[in-house]
Amino acid sequence: MTKVEMKIPFILEIKGNSLDDGPGIRSVVFYKGCPLSCVWCHNPESKKAAAEISFDAKLCIDCGVCREACPEKALGQDNCFYIDRSKCTLCYLCVDSCPSGALDRVGKAMTVNDIIEKILPDKPFFDTSGGGTTLSGGEPTLFMEFTSQLLQSLKQHNIHTLLETCGYFDLNAFMDMLYPYLDTIFFDIKIIDSIAHKKYCGRPNEKILDNFRRISEKAKKENKMLLPRLPLIPDITDTQANVRGIAAFLKSLNISEASLLAYNPLWHEKSDKIGVEDPYKKSKAMTSFEDKAVLERCKTILIEAGIEEINL
Repeated sequence: MTKVEMKIPFILEIKGNSLDDGPGIRSVVFYKGCPLSCVWCHNPESKKAAAEISFDAKLCIDCGVCREACPEKALGQDNCFYIDRSKCTLCYLCVDSCPSGALDRVGKAMTVNDIIEKILPDKPFFDTSGGGTTLSGGEPTLFMEFTSQLLQSLKQHNIHTLLETCGYFDLNAFMDMLYPYLDTIFFDIKIIDSIAHKKYCGRPNEKILDNFRRISEKAKKENKMLLPRLPLIPDITDTQANVRGIAAFLKSLNISEASLLAYNPLWHEKSDKIGVEDPYKKSKAMTSFEDKAVLERCKTILIEAGIEEINL
């Protein structure tokens, strides 16, 4: 019988000393690759599972060294976003030669041991603050076997584990391979209407909602933390109809807590760096930070449904 090789993700970054991705001080492992394609993705460089090259025009000194190094002649100011990605072979000669750091690798191959070695020095901070390690992305559940091995290794070191997920995964594999080694799950519920979900996120949401429903049943019995999160995107997810719909869904499952994620417009610059057209770049609503009045309105909707708005 042929052995199936484990899918190994590229890692975008391991961010230490994080206070925004769960309780306490945390190290956050950002995976590359996601089954959804949300038009507002705050980490657009995480959508593709493959490695990429980024170009930061603000750092470029236009010295021409990278253009001389590129064997495919794929670089130049005449190209949209500087790199002709149809010619680029990801040889990284341009990255290695760039003196200003304007060109960079997006995604690094790392083993489970590589990640653990990077994280372990921060364990005293985890222990003191009640923190731990958060797996984010991208979407860690795209790589079930790898993520399972990573979670098991973290638990061997008595490190608190948290998963941030879009919820689109095979439930049986998740329950067998990831769930037993997770202390906390942050589960994003973006859009309650399936047609709108497919329009803005690339896929319908029936699997996501069913996964949440079934995980919530088990998490309640085991007193495991499952926190639904609602990303607030102007005129897409922050509408009264959508928030009320999600609140009603959560109430039907006797969910008493949820988190609202205020909109942050800083993702637009990231799209430019990886050469992705951004249809919302000139939208006033999508290039501004969350209106506090909208945030308060969404909180009120949750409260009216008997759901406490919390942030961890």
